[in-house]
Amino acid sequence: MLFQRSQFADLASRLAEDHRVYLGSSSWRYPGWCGLLYDEDRYLWGTHFSKKRFSEHCLEEYAEVFRTVCVDSTYYALPKVEFLGGIASQVPDGFRFSFKVPDDITIKTFPKADTFGDRAGKPNDLFLSAGLLNMGFLRRLEPIREKVGALIFEFSHFQSHDFEHGRDFVEALDRFFSEAPEGWNFAVEIRNQNWLHPDYFAMLARHGVAHVYNQWTRMPPVLDQIGLHPLEDNPFVVARYLLTPGRSFEWAREQFDPFHQLREIDPGARESMVRILRHAMHGNAEGRPTYLYVGNELEGNALHTMADVLEQAAMG
Repeated sequence: MLFQRSQFADLASRLAEDHRVYLGSSSWRYPGWCGLLYDEDRYLWGTHFSKKRFSEHCLEEYAEVFRTVCVDSTYYALPKVEFLGGIASQVPDGFRFSFKVPDDITIKTFPKADTFGDRAGKPNDLFLSAGLLNMGFLRRLEPIREKVGALIFEFSHFQSHDFEHGRDFVEALDRFFSEAPEGWNFAVEIRNQNWLHPDYFAMLARHGVAHVYNQWTRMPPVLDQIGLHPLEDNPFVVARYLLTPGRSFEWAREQFDPFHQLREIDPGARESMVRILRHAMHGNAEGRPTYLYVGNELEGNALHTMADVLEQAAMG
């Protein structure tokens, strides 16, 4: 099904209101979506398309159709209160932002990259710091708390010098969540596939934390992750579709940019999306929220991917 703005908006609204399903994209500032989601005329400065005007205001138009978005920028730096207030003011009541927790909390050893400056290659003293999470991050989110969905702890692939065994990571995470404030929807996304162990899932369950089903380069497909950890075992469901396994972000961006059309289909990813949506619509008796995010790098255009998947889920 082609992405039809008004039809999709109606479906997305009903999903959120009737089933607490929040379906959206990873980020929202894609000029390639003009003509599909965005009206290019809204961002003209004279006769020229203004990237600045688009960047600053397109979220308002995005929120006319979708009820959620995943904010990646908070992974790279603690967000400013002004930024959070600004994006919250552009969306209606009932909209939910899922935020990535800053990497100052989730990186154990800083990579040897110029972006980390003097910290490159050094241990991170603030790794899994409940104090930084509470005072540095959650405190800034408090004024917009009613619009906060999931808070995602994305852990990049750990090397053996970080944790010799997966159980060591599980123990560290267990201590961290024992100290973390309650009342927020925490979710964990790992990138070490051999750590998808019953002890990991059991630890999350003890703390009311969700596992993030993630379709990514070095992780098993989401269908396989659901087989290891059934959807109903989560306090709420979070899924992020970033890349087809085996593909790199750089390859996908080079092949698919400017993300204005579908370039290929990932049947397994779509099957798992349909399973998640049908579970939320028909097998979720407790009404737990579901947050499902699709990136352009998966198939080339997240809007068309979501439209196709919604149509397929509705047919079941």
